Amino acid sequence: MAFVHLGLGTNLGDRAANLRDALTALRPIAHIEAVSGVWETAPLYVEDQPTFLNMAAVASTPFAPLDLLWRIKEIETALGRVASVRYGPRLIDIDILLYDEVVMDGPDLTLPHPRLTERLFALAPLAEIAGEVIHPLAGLSITELLERLPPDDNVRALGPL
Repeated sequence: MAFVHLGLGTNLGDRAANLRDALTALRPIAHIEAVSGVWETAPLYVEDQPTFLNMAAVASTPFAPLDLLWRIKEIETALGRVASVRYGPRLIDIDILLYDEVVMDGPDLTLPHPRLTERLFALAPLAEIAGEVIHPLAGLSITELLERLPPDDNVRALGPL
């Protein structure tokens, strides 16, 4: 079994229900060990879209990284995600942020997530449940990475799902 840290996000429809549905759909492929609270965040990159709800989860899984990725993509599709503009609106997005201490850079999957260290909306919820985990490339804990980012009024904690 491997420990995986996931980031979940949504900005369409019933956002809280989307997050709950995603956690439920993940259960057959990953045993959810912990979930963060929900964070509301302004969109990045493509700003003309609704705000996001984001959260993180720690899970154990028997699946190798690429197997897990394909199963996550199947879950996203089953939950109603359709391909759109990169960084655009989405019903659900499930990202593999960390997979044990695996470092890989392939055409389909890069681990750790390549933009994790710069994303407050991913680090803040992850720090709630895995603050002591060391980023395998940065050599710093999730909490330390979070503390290096400037505060952002567009990222705020809402509390439990």
